Amino acid sequence: MSEPVENVQPPVMYRHLHRLAWLATLLALCVIVFGAFVRLSDAGLSCPDWPTCYGRATWPQAAQEVSDHAASAIRPFETHKAWREQVHRMLAGTLGVLVLVIALLAARRRRWGLAQVLLAAGLVGVAIPLYMQGEHAAASVLAVLGEAVLLAAALRWSNLDLARAAALTLAVIIFQALLGMWTVTWLLKPVVVMGHLLGGLTTFALLVWMAWRATNLPIHLAGVGTLKRWVLLGLLLLGVQIALGGWVSANYAALSCGAGSWGVQNLPQCVGQWWPPADFREGFVLWRGIGVDYEGGVLDGASRIAIQMAHRLMALAVFGYLLWLATRLLRTPGLRGWAAALVVLLLAQVSLGILNVKLALPLPVAVLHNAGAAMLLFVLVSLLARLRAPD
Repeated sequence: MSEPVENVQPPVMYRHLHRLAWLATLLALCVIVFGAFVRLSDAGLSCPDWPTCYGRATWPQAAQEVSDHAASAIRPFETHKAWREQVHRMLAGTLGVLVLVIALLAARRRRWGLAQVLLAAGLVGVAIPLYMQGEHAAASVLAVLGEAVLLAAALRWSNLDLARAAALTLAVIIFQALLGMWTVTWLLKPVVVMGHLLGGLTTFALLVWMAWRATNLPIHLAGVGTLKRWVLLGLLLLGVQIALGGWVSANYAALSCGAGSWGVQNLPQCVGQWWPPADFREGFVLWRGIGVDYEGGVLDGASRIAIQMAHRLMALAVFGYLLWLATRLLRTPGLRGWAAALVVLLLAQVSLGILNVKLALPLPVAVLHNAGAAMLLFVLVSLLARLRAPD
């Protein structure tokens, strides 16, 4: 059973919690977009160690500064890439601290709430230097214990004052940090890269939901239950499509159907065929072992074509469903602005996907395609957070 909110009738939240939540939401979007920039510019392994960069809290300025560091034996130092990876880590770390503050404020009225959040943060804080010293087993145990404390609290607490959502978001942030570490140490392993993308967008979605709830601007509609179920289905479909997009990126399959032409052979066709030879079985093997450098991809052409085709087919399904959902919203007073935003974002996202193929994956377009997915997520999560039945 959920723990009742003690001495809070009605529930009282910290008066500036909504401002902190919106700030964290904006920062999470920046982390997602900058992370896409890092990944798509092939800078994901530019700092082979974690969380430092060639042993530095920031990043070296010249190769001569890291010649004696162990990480230099793993990968040569590249000045123009290293700063990107380390700045991304700094932004993510700042977001983690902000989410920790939100969790502390949300849990402050719970019995032992502050102690539980601080205990979890302390366990993870101790795990980081242990990991850097090579004590990987001990660091993993402490990180898992920290996650367990937060998940136990989230299960026990109600969400009237956002305590549950805040604890869950902090748990996701911690796991996201682990995925960031594994992205580097496991050499861009595709399932980890995809998981890192999904973790970032999950964090963003939770923060959007908390921000709207803390702001307390509900949209009251009769029969809202059915509409929320349609929105939730759209959110699930979008999540699957985002995962497929992450799998495309992680396996370097974005241009597997050809690129650089404005003829019909690439879109909607693939390598000049409506259904080219594709190896779906090999293309969707999630686990391939540790120790392989996955930068540039390791799959053959047929496997990459299978991944790209799955992404395109799912894109058609998601586009059709969300367009239908937008027409439903257009017929609902008070939701026409959200419907218009959904249509504009859908058309922009499809256009960016086409441009990615036609222009051979230019970096600005590819990064905007990631941002478009986040904004579609924002619209759907916002609707779920704000739609309420009449009082």
